[in-house]
Amino acid sequence: MTDAKVQNIDSALLELNRAARQALAVGDIPLALEKLKTAVDLEPKSHALWLNYAAALRQAGRLEAGLAAVDEALKLDPRSFNALLARGVLLDRAGRQIEAGQAYKTALLFTPKAGTDPATQTAIARAQAVAADYDQGRAAAIDQALQTARESKATNGGRNIERFVEFTAGRAKMFTPQPSQYFFPGLASQEFYDRALFPWLEQLEAKTAAITAELTTALEQRPDLVAPYVNEPDTVPIDQWRELNRSTAWSALHIIKHGAQQPYAQDLFPKTLEALALLPQPVVPGRTPSAMFSALQPRTRIPAHVGVSNARLVLHLPLIVPPNCGFRVGSETRSWKVGEAWVFDDTIDHEAWNDSDELRVILIADIWNVFMTEDERAAYTAVVTAIDTFNRY
Repeated sequence: MTDAKVQNIDSALLELNRAARQALAVGDIPLALEKLKTAVDLEPKSHALWLNYAAALRQAGRLEAGLAAVDEALKLDPRSFNALLARGVLLDRAGRQIEAGQAYKTALLFTPKAGTDPATQTAIARAQAVAADYDQGRAAAIDQALQTARESKATNGGRNIERFVEFTAGRAKMFTPQPSQYFFPGLASQEFYDRALFPWLEQLEAKTAAITAELTTALEQRPDLVAPYVNEPDTVPIDQWRELNRSTAWSALHIIKHGAQQPYAQDLFPKTLEALALLPQPVVPGRTPSAMFSALQPRTRIPAHVGVSNARLVLHLPLIVPPNCGFRVGSETRSWKVGEAWVFDDTIDHEAWNDSDELRVILIADIWNVFMTEDERAAYTAVVTAIDTFNRY
């Protein structure tokens, strides 16, 4: 594009912006929208223009269209305080209070330390109030769920349960925040767990050949089932996952996902399902159990990260492992060996790599934390289910 053409576009954008401001000043919102729509069509990569357009849409009462415009701004800058705050405002105006509370909580994480104007300060105060209401409602849902569990005799309580509730409800500070979401206190944490804790492990390992055979056939017959392991929308700040997001460099073929056995699993993986039946997998509606084949392409590294909850542990059964593949949990590094499973705590910082020129595939599944009592498992299930139900209200 020539310098002259760039200058013409810049001049046009300035004029459109000026005309939109003048229209808003006299209350001519339709004209302002017309000018701003022309501007974003002309320069769709302008974060500021999308925010201006979203603000005008909000004034026009077109809240859903405003949200769409804010999302365009967030695609350009997922950490923008102004865009995150605007998203909360639009959801708030739409009466979607649960979503507004969540959006405001995210926005408040990026609040500027200084230099906000009076209008922004008012918006921040509103965000804090709605976020506090969200936290109170969430905490009440947790308390009610635990009370119901007690009344049904599913759990009798206990110190660890009470502390878990306090941590999850945000009423107490967690000084060892290893999991990304749910910390259940009082559980002995280990990087890799002693095999003696899992009497079913050898039975599982004996099925390695049958599981691998099913996987090989599935990859030949249904390659379409393989999907990127990381698949986040553009509006989410994905940090260390940026290179792997929506990439088949790290992919998964799910057998059980979010607690649901996949429709093709019984036909393609009957022996694998028999093997998984040996495991004490957690049952939390909409979340677990979970089981998948995890494939890592040559020369690919999974960055260091932590899992969601220490209430469940993670099993690895290596199926296809070329040389120069490794796995680190905390301070301990191991190499996979085909048919030799291990269980580890994924809430401890961990990473994996394939420095070979061949594909690496392992079977991954979750199991209950071996140190949790049945009482604690029931309480955990009640609390997490209550949060999910509340958030989807």
